[in-house]
Amino acid sequence: MSTIVAEIDVRTIAPYERHAQIFGRFDALAPGEAIGIVNDHKPVPLHMQLEGRSPGAVSWTYLQAGPDLWRVEIGKQEAKKGHGNGGCCGSCGGH
Repeated sequence: MSTIVAEIDVRTIAPYERHAQIFGRFDALAPGEAIGIVNDHKPVPLHMQLEGRSPGAVSWTYLQAGPDLWRVEIGKQEAKKGHGNGGCCGSCGGH
């Protein structure tokens, strides 16, 4: 687990602002740091979008998994080099 530096209660943020605010907080994290979020539903789209924006740099841990309240620790880790989360196969020279 990472060190949680802030907790965001997503329920208090206007829906159209939620992901942008979380992305901004995530981008400001140093590797090894995390934010906690509190939500009233499972944040699957957020997880997919973060992974798409920062492949291999996101750690995602459910601290509480519903049914009425979801708490998630979203950490930043050093992105793995190469292709996807599995690293490079070597055939492209690491590019």
